[in-house]
Amino acid sequence: MITLDGVRRNYSNEVAIGPLDLTIPAGGVTALIGPNGAGKSTLLTMIGRLMGMDSGAIAIAGNDVARTPSKHLARIVSILRQENHFITRLTVRQLVGFGRFPYSKGRLTVDDEKIISQAIDFLHLQDLEGRYLDELSGGQRQRAYVAMVLAQDTEYVLLDEPLNNLDMRHGVQMMQHLRRAAEELGRTIVIVLHDINFAARYADRICAMKNGAIVEFGTPQEIMQDDVLTRVFDTPVQVIDGPHGPLAVYY
Repeated sequence: MITLDGVRRNYSNEVAIGPLDLTIPAGGVTALIGPNGAGKSTLLTMIGRLMGMDSGAIAIAGNDVARTPSKHLARIVSILRQENHFITRLTVRQLVGFGRFPYSKGRLTVDDEKIISQAIDFLHLQDLEGRYLDELSGGQRQRAYVAMVLAQDTEYVLLDEPLNNLDMRHGVQMMQHLRRAAEELGRTIVIVLHDINFAARYADRICAMKNGAIVEFGTPQEIMQDDVLTRVFDTPVQVIDGPHGPLAVYY
């Protein structure tokens, strides 16, 4: 379980995120949605301790994020930010191997190599593992980054817009992979998404943010309502019955 208690981040006297109070149950997929600038990425990076809080407390599986030693926290939670700055002359396998650093400290064991291979196989990257990152498409690189995070082998996985650079087909495949990771690998996945329909289809819970505050939290059925989405996004949204659940129409 992830808990936030009075979490606040101040950017200026006029701009702040929070205070945020939230409980994300263990297991499944929780999607963070909302308009640009709502605070989704800030929330995610504070949970992953890549950004500090000005007040409040965050705990992951009972571990205080601000006080837990980094080497211990890295075995509990992994995070993929939007901005990735790895050297492009790494191969896919070398990149995924970075996910094992909290365990191997750079000296990969046989067990590490096995987990790396499993992550590569899980994201269907077997044919690309010897290729360099600068030889890949944006979507292929994105899959490699997600494989790196899965190789870290943490129960909690935080992903900031992992569908960036993915076309329709590969976006669907990525969400299917993440759904499988939650169900088959027992991961708790918290993911920032721009596409509300992906959230409705693949998430167990949706957390909607607006103007630095959490304004809605519930199941897809509870969030996928005309009035709720219209209020969150400040634009008319109609929810219709689709072949696999509710669909938001807003164009």
